[in-house]
Amino acid sequence: MLLLLVSCKKENANFTTESINDYFPLRVGKYITYDLDSTIYYLNFGTKAVEIHYEAQYRVDTQITDNTGRTAYNISRYLRSDSTQLWQIDNVFTAVLTGKSIEYIEDNNRFIKLMMPIKEGYSWKGNSYLSSYAYSMYSSSSNDFIKDWDYTYDSIGVPLTINSITIDSTLKVFEMDEKVGDPASQPNGYADKTYSVEKYGKGIGLIYREFLHWEYQPPSSQSPGYIGFGIKMSIKDHN
Repeated sequence: MLLLLVSCKKENANFTTESINDYFPLRVGKYITYDLDSTIYYLNFGTKAVEIHYEAQYRVDTQITDNTGRTAYNISRYLRSDSTQLWQIDNVFTAVLTGKSIEYIEDNNRFIKLMMPIKEGYSWKGNSYLSSYAYSMYSSSSNDFIKDWDYTYDSIGVPLTINSITIDSTLKVFEMDEKVGDPASQPNGYADKTYSVEKYGKGIGLIYREFLHWEYQPPSSQSPGYIGFGIKMSIKDHN
């Protein structure tokens, strides 16, 4: 019994974890600029319908208190086609500090972006607040493709260079990688693909995001073609 207690105390004493606030720092005036590529698929078009490139800047505008009394921050997103254009505000999001997690509200959808402890292989239900049909407009069926994901920490503390910016310590959050069927080799069968990953830089915040979901219905179906959307963001500047 004594040896067991000593062993447990030693293990607990040696386990330390970084703070999620280190990888999602929030302060009024902070900004991050990204290259942003957006892709949208539409049914009956058969291929990619729209692919647009933007520069996007996320600015922490104000500190607020949410309806449960927790500290939160409003983050405004500005877009422009390139550096010759003026920034235009596009949307406002909210990040909530809960003490053990970072919640992020985007278009009334609440995500748990980061969770304590930061430990290799640690996972949580990052989309547990979403309804089963949160993104039904991008789905050709009633299947729930997003709600039950397991977010998992992967590659903690890895140095990374993105767009000539070198980050000494990064954190990867693997979210989903799933594919069914292949329209190229099986055009008469159903197919879908979902992929999602995010990377965070210590002392910076989100440095890379890639999300893709599409579904393919064969020509024999009532609504043939592709439907879905994708987004890819990579950091190019920050303060």
